[in-house]
Amino acid sequence: MSKAERGISGGLSETEARLRLQQDGYNELPRAERRTPLRIVLEVLREPMLALLLCGGLVYLLLGDLREALLLLAFGGISVVITIVQETRTERVLEALRELTSPRALVVRDGERRRIAGREVVRGDLLVLAEGDRVPADAVLVSAHDLAVDESLLTGESVPVRKQAVKTPTPEAALAEHRPGGDDQPFVYSGSLVVRGEGLAEVEATGPRSEIGKIGLSLHGLQAEPPRLQQQTARLVRLCFLGGAVISLAAVLLYGTLRGDWLQALLGGIAIGMSMLPEEFAVVLTVFMAMGAWRISKARVLTRRAAAIEVLGSATVLCTDKTGTLTQNRMSVAELRLRDGTSMSLASSQPAPVGAEFFELARCSVLASSPQPFDPMEKALHTFVQAKLPKDQEASGAPTLIRTYGLRPELLAMTQVWRLPHRQDIFASAKGAPEAIARLCKLDGAQQEAMRDSVAAMAKNGLRVLGVAAATCDGENLPTSQEGFSFRFLGLVGLADPLRPGVPEAVAECRSAGIRVVMITGDYPATAMAIAAQAGLDVKEVVTGAQVKLANESELEVLVRNVNVFARVLPEQKLRIVQAMKRNGEIVAMTGDGVNDAPSLKAAHIGVAMGGRGTDVAREASSIVLLDDDFGSIVASVRLGRRIYDNLRKAMAFIFAVHVPIAGLALLPLVFGLPVILGPVHIAFLELIIDPVCSLVFEAEREERDVMARPPRRADAELFSWALVGWSVLQGVLAFALIAAIFIVALRSGVPPDEARTLAFIALVVCIVTLVLVNRSFSASFLSAFFRPNPALLWIFLAIALVLAAALFWPPASSLFRFGPLHLDDLIVTFGAGLLVLTVLELLKPIWARRLRF
Repeated sequence: MSKAERGISGGLSETEARLRLQQDGYNELPRAERRTPLRIVLEVLREPMLALLLCGGLVYLLLGDLREALLLLAFGGISVVITIVQETRTERVLEALRELTSPRALVVRDGERRRIAGREVVRGDLLVLAEGDRVPADAVLVSAHDLAVDESLLTGESVPVRKQAVKTPTPEAALAEHRPGGDDQPFVYSGSLVVRGEGLAEVEATGPRSEIGKIGLSLHGLQAEPPRLQQQTARLVRLCFLGGAVISLAAVLLYGTLRGDWLQALLGGIAIGMSMLPEEFAVVLTVFMAMGAWRISKARVLTRRAAAIEVLGSATVLCTDKTGTLTQNRMSVAELRLRDGTSMSLASSQPAPVGAEFFELARCSVLASSPQPFDPMEKALHTFVQAKLPKDQEASGAPTLIRTYGLRPELLAMTQVWRLPHRQDIFASAKGAPEAIARLCKLDGAQQEAMRDSVAAMAKNGLRVLGVAAATCDGENLPTSQEGFSFRFLGLVGLADPLRPGVPEAVAECRSAGIRVVMITGDYPATAMAIAAQAGLDVKEVVTGAQVKLANESELEVLVRNVNVFARVLPEQKLRIVQAMKRNGEIVAMTGDGVNDAPSLKAAHIGVAMGGRGTDVAREASSIVLLDDDFGSIVASVRLGRRIYDNLRKAMAFIFAVHVPIAGLALLPLVFGLPVILGPVHIAFLELIIDPVCSLVFEAEREERDVMARPPRRADAELFSWALVGWSVLQGVLAFALIAAIFIVALRSGVPPDEARTLAFIALVVCIVTLVLVNRSFSASFLSAFFRPNPALLWIFLAIALVLAAALFWPPASSLFRFGPLHLDDLIVTFGAGLLVLTVLELLKPIWARRLRF
């Protein structure tokens, strides 16, 4: 029995539908594997930085230092909570797909029409489709009347495609392989929207077997790119851990062997080990990413994975969709061309009066459209005419629709017949493919050639071209077909999906920052070329999806190095293009808004979704969402990403430098038999309060002057280069030498150990503040350390001064730290040491500046 015969037979029975539901399952995607909070906690605890925080707290707890233990455990607990909240909100892609693929559906069962839940549609169901319906499953049309469907979620094409019923008999091979996109196909797809006409369709694929389901399954198998910065930081922490363990063990053995006091040796070894463990890295990284997400949110950009902002700053290629990303995904009238070739371009930013003949052409195109349109092109025609309609005509009364002649595969034109107010005759208006209108108007060879030239000129600019004709007739005896009217050709209407404001400027800034912008679209090559030229892309050639399909992996890697425009690309081909770029060593950012963009959004290093018109699937698959769909916000995100990375390197260099004198002062007494300078409480105070608070200065630092004028950093660039490590060690060694000299000279001068410890500790804090000023910029300007604008600097230094004063003068704190009294001359010595460190390092900075440039 043929499909058409089955369509007329009255659909499935309820019994057969239930049986197929049991066999195939519900019309939805399999539920994603949900991670329990306990599982997330266990995964989080495997992170090296967080594990160090919690293990350090437990060590202090076992040693009986309750205050220090609680401090470390509190920091670790806060980090766990933040991570759990972030993790539970990031992986909801399949949930969004399930909502999209489960609309209500009107089906024929047992010969009756019934409205059921979309998830209950089964293979073989007969769907009733009408304007405004969301298609619940992939199906083949058994009947169709003037049917057009918007498949942009799956193809990226902004213009609906025509549909026609399957022809009988049809070879099974012709029905076996089909994909979304293209006119006059007999297939409709789950998630697409009916914008015109009506039809009956037999379901052939549901759930994961549908086209949108296949995208969902590909998303399920893809792994999001892990943040490279976290990987590098974790590796650095592991190296510090191993180095600290070796030095601590050596110190314990040396002290215990030489002095015989193994308990003191053990306590000293623990202090050394903790002094070399950079607990601040975890806190600083979390704070920088969180503050970066907050700063970018003020530019209407939502960050779903905070680390992605930093990665975006290193992007070398920005792959962008056309529809809804570079363009507004909203058709508008761009050009009117009369039959004699006279044309009028309509720039939306520069509205101009429309002449009578041009307005008549536009008005007739509206009369040839549906009165309440779903089709984006018909909406654009209505919007244009309503905006230009004179007030006296607007109030003169509305015409009455008498009859509609719909599109047919053999004649791609539609005609609306009207009775106009204050007129006795009947008015017919037609619009459609230019060749169909030429046929209705019976144009001769020369006239058709002139029309083809005009259509070619308009299509070259990326316009969709419609022909418009009009006719009048007497009485109510209307012809049986459109060919029965005596149409006269009025002209052509060109429609375009306009470029978003600010896109050319954003593209230009991306190029100045060394970022290659690549368009990957499902639209036609001519349209893609026109939009790419308007946006300012460097267009050398256009490669189609068919060429991508034929290329093997190595050929595709060569292809993506030079081509900036890809057209007629399918979802799996988008994914292949992104993966080929990644194999070439590119850091890939991908923008998009449709379901068809979701796999490549998730596979890219940074997925950037459009939040206004974008689908839930695209938003959930991405790491950054542009809430106002402004392509220019990507530039702001790149700028912020580069600023975050610059400032993070400064902060990490500062922390690394600070750990050198802390470790040195912890090790010095064990080696030379001096009184203990820094115990566990001092180290906890420095590493959990002083250092992180000082690091906040770097988060608030403004970007470097050349932040958008330099090329992206290399994909294999390390957070810590050898030049930066050397600079940090140099700073730390200089500070340690001065503080150690102050401590030893104070002891030799007869100063009590508690007062000498206080003097060394205050000198260390002053040197820490000095290192903040040194690392604010790697330029050679001495004055930049003091006068470079930073609103957070004063407040943070005041906070440090208050905390330090409390530790010195509040009896419970001073007794805990075993501090002695501090004299005025002691303060002069400590501030002098800080000024000396600042002066020497600023004089040495020009030697290192070129190596330290980002």
